[in-house]
Amino acid sequence: MLRLELIAISKEYPAVKANDRVGLRVAPGEIHAVLGENGAGKSTLMKIIYGAVRPDAGEMLWDGRAVEIRHPQEARALGIAMVFQHFSLFDTLTAAENVWLGLDRSWSLADVTKRITEVAHEYGLDVDPLRPVHTLSVGERQRVEIVRALLTKPRLLILDEPTSVLTPQAVQALFATLRQLAAEGCSILYISHKLDEIRALCHKCTVMRGGRVTGEVDPRGQSNASLSRLMIGAEPPPLEHRQAAPGEQALAVRGLTLARTNAFGADLADVTFEVRRGEILGVAGVSGNGQQELMAALSGEDDRAPPDAIRLFGQPVGDRSPRRRRAAGLHFVPEERLGRGAVPALSLAQNTLLTRTEAVGPFGWIRVRRAAALARHLIARYDVKAAGPDAPARSLSGGNLQKFIVGREIDAGPKLLIVSQPTWGVDVGAAAQIRGALIALRDAGCAVLVVSEDLDELFEISDRLVVIARGRVSPAVPASQASPEQIGQWMSGLWDGGPAHATAEASHAAA
Repeated sequence: MLRLELIAISKEYPAVKANDRVGLRVAPGEIHAVLGENGAGKSTLMKIIYGAVRPDAGEMLWDGRAVEIRHPQEARALGIAMVFQHFSLFDTLTAAENVWLGLDRSWSLADVTKRITEVAHEYGLDVDPLRPVHTLSVGERQRVEIVRALLTKPRLLILDEPTSVLTPQAVQALFATLRQLAAEGCSILYISHKLDEIRALCHKCTVMRGGRVTGEVDPRGQSNASLSRLMIGAEPPPLEHRQAAPGEQALAVRGLTLARTNAFGADLADVTFEVRRGEILGVAGVSGNGQQELMAALSGEDDRAPPDAIRLFGQPVGDRSPRRRRAAGLHFVPEERLGRGAVPALSLAQNTLLTRTEAVGPFGWIRVRRAAALARHLIARYDVKAAGPDAPARSLSGGNLQKFIVGREIDAGPKLLIVSQPTWGVDVGAAAQIRGALIALRDAGCAVLVVSEDLDELFEISDRLVVIARGRVSPAVPASQASPEQIGQWMSGLWDGGPAHATAEASHAAA
């Protein structure tokens, strides 16, 4: 008997038909991928299964019995758990309190806290239940969502881009967890744009395009190229990455030392590196090792640094505001799309005003038509699937919103672009487009700093690499001379003078 069967599920919004008579069949113990480009209707379909969205038509069978899931509580009662791509966590609460909210009141907070620690240890997911969510990086929030889902011992687990901000080591640990769950009879619906993952993990793959199912295949017998053709109708164009020709120094960080701003952050200690015009510097690291603190210091969100600790084109800017740094040519893409990169309730046109001034006239008057024209230009140039410039940011799929935000900053013609997690949750075609745009920006003479937990991405686009671990930054190494194994070791702090290396030397001396 099938665990889940969807029959002719349809859902239409004013500007788009998200699902058009979709059918899906999932057996017990099956890891079933749902593959499609951004805006194909995957997330809407998963939300319908979870009860977060009501379908307009169609039927759902659970264990062979027709069911109507009206809200997530009914889904959880059936044994359905979901990890959303856009996290559903309250920033002001701890990880344990967030998990507790979704459980019945037979659990005490102390029980939940203990169980989170046990589940996190059992599945190799590093989660501190007592940390407030606002202190967590995107990768750490992802782990909280996954542990929350595992805590309920689901019969069907829905994962929407679960590895988008996890390190390679964490991905392998998660895969081991999912295989273990499947062996115990749990069905898993797995959404990912990482084709290697789908081929390595999943038993079946349903492909969607434009809200419709276009085929079902066994991904283990497919290549990345064939899956890409099924998903977007073509293979992504190969990146043309010519030898860098670095120019003048754009960003110089010298001896940057900053105490954490909260008890759960990371102290920055003697951070030193530089980025030159016409090059891409990649920053690798496990989430929670100081990336957030470094980005805040570089963007100007944290202006506590001594002026000379951060220099922009030779000028000390360590204590300058984000606006003054932007006026000097620095543009920034944060890792959090909704809430930092874009205001969810505002339209795309209004969101251009967050970092662009073309539509702001004398005395602060906003030229509404010009803002709308800019938004239309970005939608067309970066192939953003949206209803138009008036569409709220929250109405876009994660990948399409990412294309809009990254495009907004690239299109501004920055002299220095700092971007965190540039292709988080983006399909293979759009990821290739964004990476190509970053390389083109570099070739035009811009300095680019990319922070990413996707090592494949960093090796693909970077000219030089550094690693951040425990608030310290490694020496830079040319990407062509580095290996994933070396960078993986450095991500644990194991470079000469690194935090783990220094600790090991101190222990040896003490012995």
